[in-house]
Amino acid sequence: MAVYSVKEIFMSVQGEGAQTGRPSVFVRFSGCNLWTGREKDRATAVCKFCDTDFIGTDGLGGGKFKTPEALAETALSYWPTQDKYAGQPWVIFTGGEPLLQVNTALITAFHKVGFLISVETNGTIIAPKGIDYVCVSPKGDAALKQISGDELKLVYPQDENSPENFAHLDFKAFSLQPLDTAKIAHKKSGISETNHENAAFEYCMRHPQWRLSLQTHKYLGVR
Repeated sequence: MAVYSVKEIFMSVQGEGAQTGRPSVFVRFSGCNLWTGREKDRATAVCKFCDTDFIGTDGLGGGKFKTPEALAETALSYWPTQDKYAGQPWVIFTGGEPLLQVNTALITAFHKVGFLISVETNGTIIAPKGIDYVCVSPKGDAALKQISGDELKLVYPQDENSPENFAHLDFKAFSLQPLDTAKIAHKKSGISETNHENAAFEYCMRHPQWRLSLQTHKYLGVR
C-alpha cells in the first residue's frame, strides 16, 4: 500500500492561471523529478527557477499518510463544510511533482469525500484518469508527456522553452506567467533581472491565445 509524503496542506485561493481566485485546499506533495529542492543542486537541475520548498514532510499539515482515505479526510478538514454555501470542495495537488505519488486510489478517495481534483504538474508523467482539472507547466528541457488537458501554464521567459513550442497542443486555456526570481538564491550572485511582467504582457497582446497569469497571492501576501 502506498504511503503518501506530503510537505504541507493549507487552504487559500488559487493565485495564478485560469482558475485565479478560486478557494482551494492545497496538498503539496514532497519530492520532484526535476530538482532535489536543495540549493547546492540548483545549477545542475532541469528546473532552475523553482521558489517552492517541497523537501520533507514538516510543513503545516504535512506528514506521512498511510492510506488515501486518511489523506482525503485530512484535506477535507480544511474546507469550511459547516458553511451551507461552501459549495463543492476543490483540491489542488501540487508539489514538487505531485504525479510521482498521485494514483487511482487517491483520486477515488478524494472523490468519495466530495472533492473535485485539480493537479499542477510539470507534464513529464502521464496523469492518471479521473482528475477533474489538469494544469501542465513545462519546465526546462524535460520531455513533455502530458500533451493535453485543461490548462497549459508556461513560466516566461525560459531559455529552453517558448510559447510557440506549445500553442498547437490540446489544452483549453493557455496561461503565460512572468518568471519570478525574487526568492531564488542565485539571484544574489549578480544575475540581472529583466521586466518579465512587461515582456509577458506584450507577448499576450501580440498572441491573444495566451492569457496573462500574475501570481496574485504574492501581491496579496497570502499563501
